[in-house]
Formats: sequence, structure tokens, C-alpha cells
Amino acid sequence: MLSVRSWFAFRPCHLLLLGLLLPAGTASAQTPTARLGKVKPYPAGKDFNQIGSDARAVALADSVMQAMGGYEAWQQARFIGWEFFGEQYQVWDKQTNDFRWQKGDVVLTGNLNSRNGKAYRAGQDISETEEGKKLLSGMYATWANNSWWLLMPFKMKDSGVKLLYKGPGRTMQGAPAQVVQMTFENVGVTPNNRYELYISPRSYLVEEWAFYRNAADTAPSFRRQWSGYARYGGLLLAADRTDGKDGRRLNHLAVTPKVPAGYMLSPQPQPKLP
Repeated sequence: MLSVRSWFAFRPCHLLLLGLLLPAGTASAQTPTARLGKVKPYPAGKDFNQIGSDARAVALADSVMQAMGGYEAWQQARFIGWEFFGEQYQVWDKQTNDFRWQKGDVVLTGNLNSRNGKAYRAGQDISETEEGKKLLSGMYATWANNSWWLLMPFKMKDSGVKLLYKGPGRTMQGAPAQVVQMTFENVGVTPNNRYELYISPRSYLVEEWAFYRNAADTAPSFRRQWSGYARYGGLLLAADRTDGKDGRRLNHLAVTPKVPAGYMLSPQPQPKLP
């Protein structure tokens, strides 16, 4: 997972997306076929390993970004909400880097740039308790992990990333894919991880990932699907993360330009964004 700086390194530039995308909030029964037109490269992070990455992998990253809504839509996205495997609900303000997390009657609010925030239980401030201090010290890592599971395809050219094309492959379901390896250099919470991304040659969407806890591992710790794509605001996001057995998914996905007044700082659990 990568440092927060790379989310805000660049200003929007125009990307042309010629696609038949799904209606907002409507999940697809099948992965949609992308009609990308001419794919325009989007700006890489300042310290993206352009020299160490190969051209075909970088081109696939550009296609993935365009298929998922395009760089301009990604830059303009504001409030992104999601439930992480049925337990944790969070909202990230991508423009200010404010972050809100809740689980049961526990609420965490703060800013990822300053790392400052408040922790609450049942509406009472517990920031100075051991529980509260633990929550606040883990706020950035919580955001990094939970957002990575939702937004990874938008971060393929972030600072510290190296991309290698591994050739054609097959998903767990036997579908053809182009495989891109993603590794990290001196960046993020877990820089020793390695991922193999299975990208559909038909839709240019990530349909599966394989996770290697250590980059040198020969076998993945797990493989999981990226499916159930639907459009939220201007972005195409995938909800299903099953390994084919457990049915895991991210629920209550939302991308919206605004939230109710006081929502991000409320000490009480708040309704999930529509």
C-alpha cells in the first residue's frame, strides 16, 4: 500500500473515454466490454519507476485507468464511501484527505495529512484512553489497507511502484488475462508485498489479483476476484473480492460530491452514503 502523497501529486488532465459504462450504482452481470478509443497515458507519480517498468505493463495501466472512468474523473472524485467486508464503514474525502471510520458504536475521525484526529465510543471522546490512542495511531494504516482493496487499479503508476508485464495468463475461472506484476520501492505501509494483476484483454479491467506477502515468495498467499463492477459517480468500481469460496465483497460503495453538514466529524455513527 502506498503513501498518501501520491494520491495528490498531479492536477487533472483531459482523458477521452469512449465507453459504454453502466448506469450509476448498477452492478454488471458480466464484466462490461470497454471501447476505449485512443488510450492517452496519464501522469505517473513523481517517483514511479518508469525506467524499471516495461512499456507494455505501463500501457496496460493506462488502459485500466481509462476503462475505470479516466484520470480526470479520478482526480475530480470527492467523497468515497465503502464498507470493508461487512464490518468497517469509512468515508474518505479525496480532496481534503479527511477520513471517517466507524464500526459498531466506535467512530474515528481525522486527517491523513496531519495524522490528527478524534476517537469516540457511543458518542463519548475516548481519544486519550489506551483504546483511543491505539485507534488513532492506526488510522493511516487502516485507510491505506482498506482503500487499497477498493481503489488499487487507480494507483498502478503511483510513486514507488514498478510494473512488469508477465505475459498471458488465466484467471481462477479460466478467463484469458494479461498479467502485470506490481512491486514497491521504499513506499507505503507494506513495501515488501507483490501483486500480480489479471487484466481482461476485452474490458481492460482488473478481474483478479494474486497477493504475495513477500516479493520473493514463489506462491501467492491468496488469489481473489475483482468482479461485480458498477459505475459510481464517474468511476467504475468492483465490489466482489471472493476467492471462489468465501463470497467476500465490499458493500455500500458510493462516490458523491457532497455529504450532509457535519457528517465527517460527527462523533456518532452515521448512515451509509447512498
